[in-house]
Amino acid sequence: MIEFDINKLKFDEKGLIPAVVVDSITKKVLTVAYMNRESLEISLKKGLTCFFSRSRQQLWLKGETSGNYQHIVSITADCDYDALTVVVEKDGPACHKGTDSCFTNKVYQSEKLREYSLQVLYDLLEERKETLPEKSYTTYLFESGLDKILKKVGEESTEVIIAAKAGDKAETVYEIADLAYHVMVLMAEMGITVEDIHRQLASRHIIDHKVKQEKMTGNSK
Repeated sequence: MIEFDINKLKFDEKGLIPAVVVDSITKKVLTVAYMNRESLEISLKKGLTCFFSRSRQQLWLKGETSGNYQHIVSITADCDYDALTVVVEKDGPACHKGTDSCFTNKVYQSEKLREYSLQVLYDLLEERKETLPEKSYTTYLFESGLDKILKKVGEESTEVIIAAKAGDKAETVYEIADLAYHVMVLMAEMGITVEDIHRQLASRHIIDHKVKQEKMTGNSK
């Protein structure tokens, strides 16, 4: 447990500090809310986000009425100690309008630059599965079915092995990217989400950490 002196934080003249809430899995900004000292202390104690509603002038435990709790992974203050980022695992939509994030109204999009992540790719694959656009390789895979997708995963796995065995880093990166794409097509086909994989890996990290601690304790005896 990190020991942090809450008195280091700089609350504004109304006793508030902005909190940028971020999804631990997708890394999307979910919402921007405000905390006062009491709501922050409740958040730290419960491990759930609690904010101060400026419109209602009262404390607001996120999910208390909707069930869409936000479980806190970490809280980090900025360099001036006057703003917070709160990384969370959420039980449901972050926005009161029922959307995943409050930030849905695109203001600007670069013609040259694009956001990219595994989640962005997965969302695109799900869209392809739903719309099945013509002349799309992804459409071809979905229409061919599970056996074809599995065959491609096997082929790409072999290509990764061959490239790595040859010591060709650039080719290995290329083949791993191909494998990752086909694995995610498989995920979309089977309804396995990026969050499902994230949670599985996270659970293994916890187990691995415990095993490591046990080994260290055993070696010290």
